[in-house]
Amino acid sequence: MKVALYARVSSEKQDVDLSISAQLKSLREYAARNGHEVTKEYVDESESGKTTARPAFREMISAARRSPKPFGLILVWKYSRFARSREDSIVFKTMLRKNGIRVVSISEPAEDTPTGKLFEAMIESLDEFYSANLGEEVTRGMRESASRGFYISAQAPFGYRKVKVNDGGKERPKLELELNQAHIVTRIFGLLLEGNGLMEIAKQLNKEGIAGPKGKGWIKTTIHKMLINEAYTGTLVWGRNSIHDLSPIRVDNAWPAIIDRDTFDRARSLLKDRAPVNLHPKRVASRYLLSGLARCGHCGKNLVGHDAKSGRFTYYVCGTLLKKGIDSCPTRYLNSQQFENLVIDKIKEHVLTTDNLTRLVHMVNEEMDSLAIEYRQRLDDVIDEIADVDRRLERLYDALETGRIQLADLAPRIQQLRQRREQLQAARSQLEQELSARRVELADEETVAHCVSDLRNLLIESSLDER
Repeated sequence: MKVALYARVSSEKQDVDLSISAQLKSLREYAARNGHEVTKEYVDESESGKTTARPAFREMISAARRSPKPFGLILVWKYSRFARSREDSIVFKTMLRKNGIRVVSISEPAEDTPTGKLFEAMIESLDEFYSANLGEEVTRGMRESASRGFYISAQAPFGYRKVKVNDGGKERPKLELELNQAHIVTRIFGLLLEGNGLMEIAKQLNKEGIAGPKGKGWIKTTIHKMLINEAYTGTLVWGRNSIHDLSPIRVDNAWPAIIDRDTFDRARSLLKDRAPVNLHPKRVASRYLLSGLARCGHCGKNLVGHDAKSGRFTYYVCGTLLKKGIDSCPTRYLNSQQFENLVIDKIKEHVLTTDNLTRLVHMVNEEMDSLAIEYRQRLDDVIDEIADVDRRLERLYDALETGRIQLADLAPRIQQLRQRREQLQAARSQLEQELSARRVELADEETVAHCVSDLRNLLIESSLDER
């Protein structure tokens, strides 16, 4: 039978029996023993089984739905490699079964009988329970640390640095001021309250050569995140985006404040006032396309839709001219059809272009995915720190093997490093889960070009509301 192999790991460093190479080796040997022909191998590295948003997994499912089917079996090392969620497992296995394809675990064999399916379901339920229970234990521990004022996030906010404090024999992280950076934070809030926009602040800081977070330049998104970060008031807020629907942890005066609460609230209020607002539905209730949008170039009043000759002629008229009569404003009556067509042509010429929309896609993605970018940065920091802890442990083990230092002298330090590594691995799992839930897929250029064409046609052929 033609078969596909699927292997997955959640992180780069796992037990050798769960490594990609070990899984594939066992799967190939199983296929050879049973006379199967391997048509393709699908591999997902550093992908959580709690989600189906895995590149190779999606590719495999897409291939399995083709006609004729490219393979009759999907071989996995364990059912947990296919999916950690019982719901996902049921949905995708049912979909595959309709096309005559089964998923087989080579280390948890189950016959294609009612009893075998029951056994398979029990294994998957235990896998799901283990995964969910582990996540709850990690979350519980992190919430407890946060509630006591410890800063458990990987990256300290700009203006602070992480320091270790003793807590019952263990070292836990707190924040203390980074004075040079704290001065810049105070200045950013001041520039905003003086009336400067986010882009203006970024340009000013970059012009002066002031290094931003991680030594990079300043951008609008970075400054906005700083201005809404309550950490600068000395307040710890953790778990705002809890996947377990738990209320966030809030601890006041957890560390020295850079910004007082009044300044922070005024800055946040100013940002809220500047944010775009939704248009009232009355703006599309008129049969005039530009109702509520067009303004007089002379006096600034709204241009109002106006009928003449029992509706045979329609115009846009300055509100001042309509109310106060001739000589009140030099703007003339504008033929509605000609005026609307002129605006539409300008939009098509200058706005609805492939280049513009491609840039817009990337801009929107940057805004939507800003949290994912932050998680990715924090994840990189956690991975770097894990590697550093591993190097330190390796040096200590070398010292033990060569007899330079006795075990009794190194045991406490080794235990501390191991505990730190466990904490980092837990943080890494949480960040990987958050990243998986916030993936944003960009449209390619062909899709954008097609969208441009649709929008241009929509402005001409569709109903008033759609236009």
